[in-house]
Amino acid sequence: MIRTTLILLVLTPAKAGAFDLALPVACTLGQDCFIQQYMDLDTGPGAADFTCGPLSYDGHSGTDFAVPSLAAMASGVDVLASAPGVVKGVRDDMPDIRVSDPAAPPLDGKDCGNGLVIAHEGGWETQYCHMKRGSLQVAPGDKVTTGQVLGEVGLSGNTEFPHVHLSVRRNGAAVDPFQPDAANSCEAPDGPPLWSIEVPYTPGGIIALGLATDVPEFAAIKTGLPEATLTTAAPALVLWSYYFGNRAGDELSLSLYGPAGEIFSRTVVLERTQAQAFRATGKRAPAEPWPSGRYTGEATLTRDGAVIDKAVFVTLLY
Repeated sequence: MIRTTLILLVLTPAKAGAFDLALPVACTLGQDCFIQQYMDLDTGPGAADFTCGPLSYDGHSGTDFAVPSLAAMASGVDVLASAPGVVKGVRDDMPDIRVSDPAAPPLDGKDCGNGLVIAHEGGWETQYCHMKRGSLQVAPGDKVTTGQVLGEVGLSGNTEFPHVHLSVRRNGAAVDPFQPDAANSCEAPDGPPLWSIEVPYTPGGIIALGLATDVPEFAAIKTGLPEATLTTAAPALVLWSYYFGNRAGDELSLSLYGPAGEIFSRTVVLERTQAQAFRATGKRAPAEPWPSGRYTGEATLTRDGAVIDKAVFVTLLY
């Protein structure tokens, strides 16, 4: 899948000498991972990320760095120390299972799942949650350096998707690393973030895009669909898109092109604000086999007339 993303905001890294953070996961944002949720800075019953956008939920105390599927999680994605410090405590025995799964055991207050807390100088702490069972590589009292492998991204605790939740605290108070001077308000004056590198803000986007012969199950998409083997004898061609952070009123366009030109192009208005969702559309095979050659699928997520994200999928049919 090839993607082109409209970045609405790029933040200047923290000033030298300040407490600064490296990314807590070994991946490339916008390619093989993405930020699913930001810290909630709305003091009421609603939710707002640091831009006053909706990419958060009520009471969310950190930043969620997600991988696109259970298959990606199973392949092993390292969780990294965001800053040097000393490990305070760890947990590594909870199963990797969605909290909504009937087989999931009671959380008993262990919503963080497997994870750890690191103490840093100046009263700072970082906490890493939802890690893979059996993956933790550190113990209480260990000194860690920035970028050191702590374990792997998992699905433990109170979660529905594989990710690592990073919480940042100073003297026990939660701090948004994107706007540390926010005083728990998305409308506070902007200041430098804590990140040591530029971390772009994306208000939503396309996680995956693919072509199949029928509409796939959402559970299969979240698990990680292998690329389908398609031939010119396919009974139908169905383009599906898996996306996150959409708002009610956004538009999703799905288009498929073959050797003879456009096969279909459809746009739907998304009726609900959702953390993650998918849509699919397609066309039954004509009387004759599909022409052999290159097929290109495109998905475009648009908000208020501006493109939020666009992804392209290319395959060959013979």
